[in-house]
Amino acid sequence: MVIENMNSTPLANRLTIALFGKRNVGKSSLINALTGQNTAVISEIPGTTTDPVYKAMELLPIGPVVLIDTAGLDDTGALGELRMEKTYEVLRKSDLAVVVVSAAEGPGHFETKFIQDLKRRKIPSLCVLNKSDLLSFPVEQLPHLEQELGIPVIQASASAGYGIAEVKERIIQHADYDKKEPSLVSDLIKPGETAVLVTPIDQSAPKGRLILPQQQTIRDILECDARVLITKEHGLKAALESLRQKPAIVITDSQAFQQVSADTPADIPLTSFSILFARQKTDLAELVRGLAKIAALHSGDKVLIMEGCTHHRQSDDIGTVKIPRWIRRIAGEEIDFAWASGGTYPKDIEKYDVIVHCGGCMLNRREMRYRVDLARERGVAITNYGLLIAYVQGILKRTLGPFPEARPALEEAGL
Repeated sequence: MVIENMNSTPLANRLTIALFGKRNVGKSSLINALTGQNTAVISEIPGTTTDPVYKAMELLPIGPVVLIDTAGLDDTGALGELRMEKTYEVLRKSDLAVVVVSAAEGPGHFETKFIQDLKRRKIPSLCVLNKSDLLSFPVEQLPHLEQELGIPVIQASASAGYGIAEVKERIIQHADYDKKEPSLVSDLIKPGETAVLVTPIDQSAPKGRLILPQQQTIRDILECDARVLITKEHGLKAALESLRQKPAIVITDSQAFQQVSADTPADIPLTSFSILFARQKTDLAELVRGLAKIAALHSGDKVLIMEGCTHHRQSDDIGTVKIPRWIRRIAGEEIDFAWASGGTYPKDIEKYDVIVHCGGCMLNRREMRYRVDLARERGVAITNYGLLIAYVQGILKRTLGPFPEARPALEEAGL
């Protein structure tokens, strides 16, 4: 797994290209050939790749991408099952799947079934017949094979460097990189206008830098030729008074909602970083509807608190301390809390009455939509940190003011 450089494009904002296939078909060799580096360990021993291996790179004209090498889909034993679980976690976030097959064997029932699963999930894909220097698939049969699988098929050899350029070309052709991701904030502010960002610096703030949601919001505002004024919560009043023109919006860390709401005039739109990310990465209306279950919690109900990343917990941590405290104020002390974090999404979510998820800044849109869609499918209410905090502090309608698409869900939830 790569550690992200905060000065580079975050993994969640890179096109995710993942390699899948059986053990020992040359996935690791292929990712090394595509990146031009020894990114993944290669060996003739099946099952060398255990945890997914991530490699961030630039692939023009796509731009920033992340390539992921995964464990074999035919892995065996108890450890093999755990490795395959990690592989399917990668599948959930994949924008393009590269199915790697040994040219000597060709795609069989196993690969055909997996490709059908990719189509069901609406994940663009292509097939690479690797090790074609040892045994090439008959060229005249390639069109028939492509028709049978329903996806492009490329012959290549990672070890010999054969066909690698064509694999890259096919990735560029079939990756849906031109699909515009929903706006973070650029549709809420016009060129020349000012957005005020409230960024508390407390013991939980990372030393020497802003957190990822703040960085990305600043970049999005600058992209639309608007201006950014950044302040801590106790400096907000003075910051607003210093402006000649009223700002287009105030965006705050959700944990500072109470003070920021009090200090922001009612005629200035107000929301939070967490709510912005909820809107960009998934279904904001569904997360608003999930608040109705928070309002209806009873003693003994189960609440899952989910975070998309892992970090060192502080004494007054939002996920393990503050959110449970706020929920208990509404529903009483006998609420049963559980926690999960990182790329793992519990299989048994149906045992929970509601899921409270972070903003998901470290997860891409496919993964966040999967999590919300699965909760909906299994009848489990799901909401978001920022929405929950706005609700418990009595300012939910105000913080959703910039998003008219959320109003029907507010009415439906009776909030």
